[in-house]
Amino acid sequence: MNRPKETKGLLPGWLHGSVPEEDVVVSSRIRLARNLAQYSFPHQAGEKELEAVIEDVAAALEKSDFKLKRLEEMGQSDRLLLVEQYLVSPDLVKNPSHRGVVLNPEQTVAIMLNEEDHLRIQSIFPGWRLNDAWELGNGIDDLLEAELEYAFAEKLGYLTTCPTNVGTGLRASVMLHLPALQIVDQVKKVLSVLPQVGLSVRGIYGEGTESLANLYQISNQVTLSLSEEEIVGKLVSVTKQVIEQERSAREALLANDSRLQLEDRVHRAYGLLTQARLLSSEEALKLWNNVLLGVELKLISGVTIQQMKELFFLMRPAILQHMLGKELTPNERDFHRATMIREHLQSVQE
Repeated sequence: MNRPKETKGLLPGWLHGSVPEEDVVVSSRIRLARNLAQYSFPHQAGEKELEAVIEDVAAALEKSDFKLKRLEEMGQSDRLLLVEQYLVSPDLVKNPSHRGVVLNPEQTVAIMLNEEDHLRIQSIFPGWRLNDAWELGNGIDDLLEAELEYAFAEKLGYLTTCPTNVGTGLRASVMLHLPALQIVDQVKKVLSVLPQVGLSVRGIYGEGTESLANLYQISNQVTLSLSEEEIVGKLVSVTKQVIEQERSAREALLANDSRLQLEDRVHRAYGLLTQARLLSSEEALKLWNNVLLGVELKLISGVTIQQMKELFFLMRPAILQHMLGKELTPNERDFHRATMIREHLQSVQE
């Protein structure tokens, strides 16, 4: 696909590469919470301690190809860009003073500094690659632990600000696209069972955020008394079942009595995306959700799942403004978002 030059660097690096099960699984992520033994935890630490954490981590990684970004040295739009790329949490950018993130060149690793804990080590891959994410994240954790002294208790494990993270400090998650379960009114029923098996459901930017475009994050709740392998294994097992249920719902929608309604839904959405002159972020995501379903089911040709997922990022407010090189009013964003979507879909069809 010929992508306009101004979009290069705005798509997250982790989005590219092998994408198993891409029709349902958007991403696989591992996050490890760690604190340094000699400093107060972030919510109690003063400026000197917070700065010392950043310096210690930077020193531990100085021989690697990781790059430190200090949030206080970045503009607000640049910080929001990192949020929209899933490289940092919304909470990290709320107070940028003495906060940072360390990234590898591929952006498959992002280490948040002084968020809820001193370190939040994230490894993220596209599609169904949870084991790859665990291996990479665990390797980075071992690299850091060889240079830094973590806060650790023999009976409890790794010590964290939030008691629910004590133990392994591991949060494993997958982001799933579940439009068919929503259409057949089964998504709440399927997801409501997950807390009973120790899993939680969150929105696209994590805890406290809403689900958009039928995208859901499923992750473990418990980190104590389970090994990392057990946590990852349980999430893998349950996610497989959810994937099967979503695919079964899609097959039901393709049955003779409902196929025409489904085709109308996805092609109507495609028509609006390719013709609209003004699109709010909310409306664009709703239409994108239906078009992606059409692409996943091969009801719409000429567009790939990967290209639709790129479009998801390109339509986000901060990325859109970076693409144009200026801040936009809400009305201007709606106009330029609609224009960008039309041009993007036209270019991939050529």
